[in-house]
Amino acid sequence: MIKGLYSAVSAMVMNANRQQLLSHNVSNMDVPGFKQILSTAEDYMQTTVIDPLDILEEKNSPREVGLLGLGVQNGQEVIDFSQGGIEVTNKIYDLAIQGTGFFHIKTPDGERYTRDGRFMRDASGMLITSEGYQVLGKNGQPIKIADGTVEIGSSGEVIIDGVSTSQLDLVEFEKPEEILRHDQGNLFMTDTKPTAAKNSTIIQGALETSNVNAAQVMTQMIEILRAYEAAQQMVQNQDELLGKTISSLGRIG
Repeated sequence: MIKGLYSAVSAMVMNANRQQLLSHNVSNMDVPGFKQILSTAEDYMQTTVIDPLDILEEKNSPREVGLLGLGVQNGQEVIDFSQGGIEVTNKIYDLAIQGTGFFHIKTPDGERYTRDGRFMRDASGMLITSEGYQVLGKNGQPIKIADGTVEIGSSGEVIIDGVSTSQLDLVEFEKPEEILRHDQGNLFMTDTKPTAAKNSTIIQGALETSNVNAAQVMTQMIEILRAYEAAQQMVQNQDELLGKTISSLGRIG
């Protein structure tokens, strides 16, 4: 009976955490290049079930008849790196990635990677992110944009007045969902060295939208709410049953 109570409570906790994760995805729905986080569930613990008849008969080696789950818990969070939509902005320094690549960024805490292409040119001519971090080129150095007509090619080549001056370092990872982990904002970090992107192109004057599907998220929220309420009802039922059992045992005594 107590095991049933714990199992129901664990389901409530897990679904509350899932709801919080979905809320995080929704709050970042309008952030360019945002990748939603998916939740998983796993057994909290399992215990061996012994044949009760063997116990009553006091057998030396009671038979194991199976495993009993003692609840659920949130498993490892998984980042969904699927492609978002492409939205045309016609802004010179807005860049969208079509494919699996990432922009290479320099921050005070080290090198980071992002799909968020909201770039701009600062007072010193450096290409920076919306947070003020420098965008790196193929040579590992920050990209500097000189005065003139700016064109950024599909491979990341920076062309000023028709002359190629530098190239963005567009990189990729074989299994980003296993290698990359979230850092602050819309940045990712890893200890694994990336490789040059082979399956990606850059679109100037556009941004990749987040890959959060609003309709799908709303459906998931409703499902989680129903699961939470069902677990809550189980807790109430278990509590009432436990109370009746204790009351009955008290009268027997």
